[in-house]
Amino acid sequence: MGMGMTLGSHLTPISRSSIEQADVVFAALSDNLVEEWLKRMNPDMRSLQGYYAEGKSRMQTYREWLEVIMAEVRAGKRVCVVFYGHPGIFAWTPHMAIETARAEGFAAHMEAGVSSEDCLYADVGIDPGRFGCQHFEASQFMLYDRQLDNAGYVILWQVGLVGDTTLARLSPTGAAYRQVLVDRLQRDYPLDHEVIVYRCATLPIDAPRIDRVALRDLPAIEVTVADTIILPPAREMRPVPEVWARVKALDEEQIDRHATVT
Repeated sequence: MGMGMTLGSHLTPISRSSIEQADVVFAALSDNLVEEWLKRMNPDMRSLQGYYAEGKSRMQTYREWLEVIMAEVRAGKRVCVVFYGHPGIFAWTPHMAIETARAEGFAAHMEAGVSSEDCLYADVGIDPGRFGCQHFEASQFMLYDRQLDNAGYVILWQVGLVGDTTLARLSPTGAAYRQVLVDRLQRDYPLDHEVIVYRCATLPIDAPRIDRVALRDLPAIEVTVADTIILPPAREMRPVPEVWARVKALDEEQIDRHATVT
């Protein structure tokens, strides 16, 4: 299940009930305060953070999570695993745990949560339906041939870890890696294009990070592993005349048909 992004305020009644009624609660969270809060709802709360280590592949960590989760499921326990935000977004273990449990005949369910993306739209004031919105994991976008539409919003996740091909870093990759990203983005944006650095608030007393900088300055600013980059549209949407003509003809056909029936 996803507990949302902000402590307490995003937890749904069904998610709280799942925590309270579970025999075992695993928490994939990076905040001791949040873990202590979960312990108040279920004393058998077990943190998964200890499986991380600098230089250790995150995929190895996630596989270890899967094994400890499934060990309790196979023992006949009711197991609840708590993740930040939405448990199905940038999270390998939840999908694999559900797939594995179901394949072995156990009931498994993913309960949605308020994600960082949801908070981003509200905090920054973006309507993804206005111009369209593309989402990419930053390293995947930079390292592969992905097609970008700069007439809409483009959101790059995990920018702090951009260029990490080892999956073993726990700290940001650094300015030189972000410069490679800027050089890639320069194909589609001028260097003075404004980008927004965003980080969701995880405590009610915190404010989100919303910093606006020129694209060229992205390598020089502080970026954490929790930060996201938003690129607003760089150009107007270009109409496709032949498609507009076809739709207009269909509209006129509908009007003529209605007039004939009347």
